[in-house]
Amino acid sequence: MPDLAQRVVDVHYHAGPDLYRRRLTSTGAGLAYAAAGGWVVLKSHLSSTAARAWEARQDGLPVSGSVVLNDLAGGVVPRVVEQAVYAHGPDSPARLVVHLPTLVGPSHASRLRRASFHPRLDADQWRAEPVVDAEGRLARGASDVLRAARDLPVVVATGHCDRDASLRVIDEAVRIGTPRLLLTHATHPMSGFTPADLAELADVPGLYVELTALTLLLGHRDARHLGEVVRAHPRVVFSSDLGQPDQPDVAGWLTASEQWFEAADLTADQIAAITRSGPAELLTP
Repeated sequence: MPDLAQRVVDVHYHAGPDLYRRRLTSTGAGLAYAAAGGWVVLKSHLSSTAARAWEARQDGLPVSGSVVLNDLAGGVVPRVVEQAVYAHGPDSPARLVVHLPTLVGPSHASRLRRASFHPRLDADQWRAEPVVDAEGRLARGASDVLRAARDLPVVVATGHCDRDASLRVIDEAVRIGTPRLLLTHATHPMSGFTPADLAELADVPGLYVELTALTLLLGHRDARHLGEVVRAHPRVVFSSDLGQPDQPDVAGWLTASEQWFEAADLTADQIAAITRSGPAELLTP
């Protein structure tokens, strides 16, 4: 069983098939991260990547999977999570990542140039209501998933929840004892957390904060902000959120990361924590 803490661990990489065209297939991503001495968690807005990850591992590739609980993939129900856990296999050294929906509310403006993977697929037709209603109540399905996650080898990620919805999810997870929770691209504009917000959440048990390379590449945040986030919260993971054909490849984003880390004035221990030991701890069953 590989020691994830000795590798660069990317908990958020988009491989095809997905809603949009991607640079690499699951196997291609596994090969790229193997060449970089890393581990990768595959993500798709379209379907679970659990079975793809299991198959890649049978070929010796450093891959684990995730499922996004969009209506298109089965919705916010525990049976979708359980099916993905079974397909992920009994031998995975990493927890399955379970993302709350990403196709929610109105379509948000994006700086990405995205080409649809399938000509018959209109992602906006599959948009659903957020997991928190206008009165701030958490949908029953989301609560049921958080309960199921207490007894399954999974990490629950907030998907495309905004700040208020994410806080409601955190409150419920703490109340019922969900052990691992990830704030997806926490300081991206759609999520809306500030370093000060994250500092206030530092004592929440089992809560990890994600900052992504894509957020920096698109100019939403900069290296100075990266340093502020790392110093604000004790459990930050730095992922890519890449796979787009017009964005850097695996080697390119790892090289760019070195430059960001230097500009953010991060120590060697901080870099190791956000790229290796932190994400490994998040994923390890």
